[in-house]
Amino acid sequence: MVRPFVVRPLLALCVVGASPLALAAEGGVGRPITGQQVFSNAGIVPPEAGWVMSLTSIWYDGELKGKAQVPIAGAVSTGLDVKVSYTMANFTHVWDTGKGNWNYASAIGVPVQYTDITASVTGPRGRTLGSNDTATQFADMLVTPIAAGYHVDEVNHFSFSLPIYLPTGAYNVNRLANAGQNVYTFMPTVAFTHLDGKGGEFTLSSGLEIYTENEDTDYQDGNIFTLDALWTHGFGNGWNAGMVAGYIQQVTDDSGSGATSGFRGRSVGAGPTIGWAGKFNDAQASINARWVPEFDTKNRPEGNGVSVNLTLAFF
Repeated sequence: MVRPFVVRPLLALCVVGASPLALAAEGGVGRPITGQQVFSNAGIVPPEAGWVMSLTSIWYDGELKGKAQVPIAGAVSTGLDVKVSYTMANFTHVWDTGKGNWNYASAIGVPVQYTDITASVTGPRGRTLGSNDTATQFADMLVTPIAAGYHVDEVNHFSFSLPIYLPTGAYNVNRLANAGQNVYTFMPTVAFTHLDGKGGEFTLSSGLEIYTENEDTDYQDGNIFTLDALWTHGFGNGWNAGMVAGYIQQVTDDSGSGATSGFRGRSVGAGPTIGWAGKFNDAQASINARWVPEFDTKNRPEGNGVSVNLTLAFF
């Protein structure tokens, strides 16, 4: 049994896997954005029962470089420039399982997405889509039926979860700007958090994204592996700052109509993060911001991701 300990608000269940891109591997991207899959205390499911509410906003601006052909919306593009603003409201319930080594929780997230995409697209039989498309739409809902947290001791923690994206977002095969991906995505995820006892932490989060087939385009996305790291140092009065880094690698080929053999995407990025955690009325509160520029990409857009998160936890 571990003694009660104080943790900052739970974020792993709220936003793990949250991605601003509506382009699947079908668009050369997938759901993950570099360095945006890991959050403070991602390895901790709190021992106290209660609710966690979170609002996360991510802005991404990226461009696919070179002359690679990218399948998108049942067509083929020889260029891609995307700007996305993605905001997700998340609600997590921590179940009353006591203060033992294991604790459990469930979560649901509802996102809204603004998409501005430019591409040079030629579809089947010469069908041409507009070179630019813009839309603000509901994106795919994120559900985590169960997440299990294991407390090794007061400073080392693991979490195991299975977030699932549901194809509930807006999708139209004749549009470039789609907030939904028209597929289910299963994302088994494991995270580890080490607390330094001084307001800082080291967290690793890794996941595998498994896509179902897009029946409207007869396209099957390849599986995508993600690995993200977060390190922060506490400065007192709840403030902390540090670095966040991310690695994304598609590990299996796409298949189906328009698939390009060996078109496996990869990206690496790293940047600064800053945050504050403390009490706000009766809630534990935290505010975090980060900037993650990508500096090594292949078969994926390369750009910058900026995110801000506000979380309130009621235990």
